[in-house]
Amino acid sequence: MADNNQIMQKQDAGVNSNIFRSYNYVGTKETVAYLFNDWSNTFNINGYSGRFIWDVVKIDFGISAIVGLFTGVWDVINDIFISAFVDNSRSRLGKFRPYLVLLQIPLSLIGLLYWFEPYFFANTAGTYIPKLIFHFAFGVIMETAGTFTGIAKAGYMSTITPNPNERVRLITLAELLTGYMGEDMPGYIFGFLYDMVATGRWKIQLRSIFVGMGVGCSLISSAFTFWFFVVTKERVPQTLERPNIKEGFMAIIKNYPVLLMSLSDFLGNFAMGMGEKDYWIDVHGSNTMINTVLALVSGISGPVGSISYAFVAPLRKRFSSKFLWVGADMYGDMLCLMFFLTGFINNNYKKLKPMLIVYGIREFLWKLLFGVNKVINADLWNEAMDYCEWKSGYRMEATTGVAKSLVLKLQGVVKGSISNIIMKNIGYVQGKKIGTQTEKTKRWEFILCSIMPTITGALGILPKMLWPITKKKRAQMYYELSERRSKMVTDYVDSIGENVNP
Repeated sequence: MADNNQIMQKQDAGVNSNIFRSYNYVGTKETVAYLFNDWSNTFNINGYSGRFIWDVVKIDFGISAIVGLFTGVWDVINDIFISAFVDNSRSRLGKFRPYLVLLQIPLSLIGLLYWFEPYFFANTAGTYIPKLIFHFAFGVIMETAGTFTGIAKAGYMSTITPNPNERVRLITLAELLTGYMGEDMPGYIFGFLYDMVATGRWKIQLRSIFVGMGVGCSLISSAFTFWFFVVTKERVPQTLERPNIKEGFMAIIKNYPVLLMSLSDFLGNFAMGMGEKDYWIDVHGSNTMINTVLALVSGISGPVGSISYAFVAPLRKRFSSKFLWVGADMYGDMLCLMFFLTGFINNNYKKLKPMLIVYGIREFLWKLLFGVNKVINADLWNEAMDYCEWKSGYRMEATTGVAKSLVLKLQGVVKGSISNIIMKNIGYVQGKKIGTQTEKTKRWEFILCSIMPTITGALGILPKMLWPITKKKRAQMYYELSERRSKMVTDYVDSIGENVNP
């Protein structure tokens, strides 16, 4: 490696301006597609997926816990082989784009069958065998096929530009603007429809609104995602040599940043809990009223979140990624503790007014660092992938990503089963009218959505404190990567010329 002082002098002289200054690779059309892709990722009603399975499809908690163990193991096994297959792919379209372009439409159309399960097995018990076979078999098939696109997309996002500053710009722009593009609108609309049907004001079945909103959101979201895959390009060159599976898994050990992120995710993934939305529905009853008030609170605090993106550049210049990563974690835990203590004192969790007030305060305070937290978390993984290329000479986004997620998936299998058991043991009754669960169940729903995830996932902060990429090392890394990539492209062009010319 070149001497650090020489590197910094060259950067100051403008030798590396394409990396640290103004040169952008992603044009306007691709930028717009990037924004709509980010928007499409949350344009859904997934926040109600639990209630869909619990109260509409009606899959028994106990059976779901048992079967989930077996399907989870299969998920881990197929990830290993699919990631290796993706990492060894080379084509004119790139390493990742063939899977994204070719599989997006058929998988989206087949996936629509998920929303029609209540029609296929109408009025059947939670232990009805044909329904259970279809539900879990369909899940395994879709998960296996979707693994190709999921792994490919995760790697693709780190290769559309070699400029780390442009990457941060895209992430910041997407996070800032997509909130104004109505990404949360499906949740608000569906919340109103759910309330009208669940409370008996509209005499239609819940499955009808799930099918209508679920299918509609899926089609719209998939269309914009597909457009993004078609118009964008991979711009970080891959080595012609194809690394093997062992090298990908060893990258977890050799690549210290990835190791730390993996440990942080592993320790933090012990967090157990449930969705806050279920607490508002089951404890306070009227989903429409709650959604209206929460939307108002978000509307007030939303501009603060937008303004927070202006803090990203100066804070990144002033503080290290480690400081911001750790600080955001601790800040979020303190806000969760405040929410819990307010509800715990005098059983305030059952009182709508104090809980809405503390929710509003929590959201306002969280929005102050919202932009910084979103950008830092998204960019650190990309930075870790660049570090892997810098140290080892090759990129293995797919295999490394899967290796990182294997333990988390095994944890998720166990956690999913435990969550089903917890729901059964706190007395949750499937299909019961909203707001009519027992007091014991309501109290536990509040605990599970407030303080329990914070306590059980608290150790995840420890590896973050060891993040090794300082400002100086980061500058050195991107300078040397720029030189290396330029040489790789030059050598490739020269080799083509030699093969063509006699």
